[in-house]
Formats: sequence, structure tokens, C-alpha cells
Amino acid sequence: MTPLAVARTGTGPPLLLLHGLGLTRDSWDPVVPALAERFEVLAVDLPGFGGSPPLPAAVEPSPAALAAAVAGLLDDLGVEPPAVVGNSVGGWVALELAALRPEASLTLLSPAGLWPGGTPRYCRISLRTSRWLSRHAGPLLSWAVGHRWGRVLVLGQTHGRPGRVTPDRARATIHALGTAPGYDATFAATLPRHAVAPPGPAVPVTVAFGSRDLLLLPWQSRHVELLPPGTRVRALPGCGHVPMSDDPAAVAAVILSSAGSDR
Repeated sequence: MTPLAVARTGTGPPLLLLHGLGLTRDSWDPVVPALAERFEVLAVDLPGFGGSPPLPAAVEPSPAALAAAVAGLLDDLGVEPPAVVGNSVGGWVALELAALRPEASLTLLSPAGLWPGGTPRYCRISLRTSRWLSRHAGPLLSWAVGHRWGRVLVLGQTHGRPGRVTPDRARATIHALGTAPGYDATFAATLPRHAVAPPGPAVPVTVAFGSRDLLLLPWQSRHVELLPPGTRVRALPGCGHVPMSDDPAAVAAVILSSAGSDR
């Protein structure tokens, strides 16, 4: 089984954080302190990203396969059913995980996969372009994000308030996107697929989209009818596709409300 890198902090019931395509568990850093006051937070690097090696070459890294790797980690750690939070592809993986293992609740922040067929062309082009630029123009982008206008240009599609991202965090994002060994295969595995509501016992589900998410267009990629009946829909004003840096307090509030912080 592929070993996964995980950071654990805080005390309380378990809360699992799953990052987006091309990112790492560090993308959750802005909200972890608030969450760790109520939960034991487990931030995981998905296979092929951050400190986690890719899945074996014979295994297609589909969202379901990534979820199976995460389920194995939770089993190995002896984690009771956690509250699960996923951003972007991490939200899709969280849905697949719910079909494999009990969850206490499910919070989806700008989840990928909520399209009725394969990945929309706009998302395909956007993600391919971002990967290519990070791989082939990384030094130029890293220089540009040293300036506020550079962060707006480089991160504007995925971050609603890119000026709030520090230059060092912006550079780390570019590096992670450009160097992740699992990116291309994972991206390819999502193209013909879409997310579906998991079978089995229902758990509370909340989905939230940022008002400045320029990657998941509302008429293409936000088909919430694909989620379980009774899913709560929330808005994150001023936030983008990766909202944690845009408004940490608002994102943490959505997660804590969805995860039942008073349990």
C-alpha cells in the first residue's frame, strides 16, 4: 500500500483534510489553527503530491483509487469515522471515501466532479495551462509573485483575494504544481469521469463555493443535484476556488458548522 504523508495536530474527534489537484496538505495551513481548537486535524498529502509517493504504475489514480489509499491510511492509524473536508479534487475524493468508510460528516469546498459528463473543456484547458506554466516558467512566475500585481495575475483564477497570499506561499504553490509527480496521471484519470453521491448511510453534507471561483463555472461545474439529497449549500463571499487563504475565518466557520463542532 502506498504510504501517505500526514500532519496531525489538535485534540478532539478526528477531522480529515484533503487538498486539491497540484496542491499539498500545506494549502490548509491558514485554517488549521482554528480547526485544531476543536478537532484532531489530519491533513493528508494525496498519492503523488507533497510528501506522498504516487500509486503503483499499474493503478490508475482515479478519485476512487485515491480514496482507497486514504481509507487504508485511516485504517492503519485506527481513526474512528472522521469529519471529512475536501477542496477541489479533494472534495471528489471525499465523496468516494464515503462509499468506502464511515464518515461523521462531509464538507466540500469547491468540489471538482460536479459536472454531468466528463470534465468540461474550460477546466481541462485551464488546468493544463497552469501545469505547463508551473513546469516551464516556474522561475518567472516565482519572481512575479514577489509583487502584489504578480500574485493577482498568477493566482487570480484560483484565489479570490490573491493579494492576501504571501510571496513564499505563492512560490510554494507554484513549485508544488510544477513538480508533483502524480499530477498528469491523476488529471487524466478525472477527464472521463464525474462525481456521484455515494451509496450507504447518509451523513450530513455541506457544499460551499466561493463567489470569485473562476475555475468552476456555475453553469458547467456546480451541479449540486449530483450530491446526496439534503445537501446544504453555502456561499463564501469574496473567495476563490482555493478559499482557505482568501478568508480563513469564514472557511473555518463553514467547516466547524458542517462538522458539528459541538459534538
